Amino acid sequence: MYTLYYMQGACSLATQVVLHELNKTVTIIDKNNVDDFNAINPVGTVPVLVDGNNNLTEGAAIILHLLKKHENDLFPKDSGQQQKAIEDIMFANATMHPAYSKLFFIAKNISDEAAKVEAFQAAEKNINSLWQVVESKLASRAQLGSDSISAADIMLGVYATWGQYFPVELIFGQRSSKMLTTVQSMPSFKKSVQAEQAESNK
Repeated sequence: MYTLYYMQGACSLATQVVLHELNKTVTIIDKNNVDDFNAINPVGTVPVLVDGNNNLTEGAAIILHLLKKHENDLFPKDSGQQQKAIEDIMFANATMHPAYSKLFFIAKNISDEAAKVEAFQAAEKNINSLWQVVESKLASRAQLGSDSISAADIMLGVYATWGQYFPVELIFGQRSSKMLTTVQSMPSFKKSVQAEQAESNK
């Protein structure tokens, strides 16, 4: 049994999807319903996964912990392929995620409209360039995981939903769009979205 602290639609969604793919039971708690969440994670961010007596933080680290702990098809068994899978996870977490995070920062912190428009345009250009990289990565495979959906695909499937909240035009290539549709159609993905909605509506 795991406990996952989340925010609706945030990157913690990917952790929940991975847990469902691993057939693990998880209780989810909206961080906004916690009186002092900083007591759980001083940084104040999600996800936080409670595994026994340990509070695990940082999404990529949590996912790698789960993939190494449990038998699964999301992470290759071959050591050479594992390195590539880790690179894909870090690309999603450390490159694509921060690019999208700039959209949230701009919306919250820039009040001058002209400056805000310019900042959104710059962020849009950066994100689109990264999706071109993904498109190139998918030139010889249907998803980043060589034989099946990987954790990195799931992470990108979550991040790709964030652009809808901002005045940007994000462009996904044909291969990327197909991969994202596959990920977002997974029963585990839909179950995770529904679980967050149900919990947040309590």
